[in-house]
Amino acid sequence: MTIFARRARASAGRMHPELTLVSYTLLGHLEEVVSCRATDLAAHHALDKSTVSRQVSALERAGLIERRLDPADHRVQLLHLTEAGQEILAQVTRRRRAAFRERLADWPEEDLTRFAAYLERYNAEPPEVTGAE
Repeated sequence: MTIFARRARASAGRMHPELTLVSYTLLGHLEEVVSCRATDLAAHHALDKSTVSRQVSALERAGLIERRLDPADHRVQLLHLTEAGQEILAQVTRRRRAAFRERLADWPEEDLTRFAAYLERYNAEPPEVTGAE
């Protein structure tokens, strides 16, 4: 798992020099939900608010996200992908998929099927942890 995580971090930098693995993950979440508050990003990814704040500031400076007032509550700022953010995310996604296809190209179909099933199982919601009885 450590090697997997190291490769993921390294590949984020190779895919686009401005994107860390965390910033790529935050952009991906914004693409999924369309808009949210920075505190929502922190809670969803179990990250410290200061970490998300630094990432959001960097992404904003790079022109990849922007803040907009929440139409329902003008005291709240929502984060949105910009066109540049959408394009960079699309580029990185295309490169990442190409890298996966290349890496898995010589795997037999049954290995790919098992691997996909294991990933689904690993990524499934874990059962709730209850207190000691």
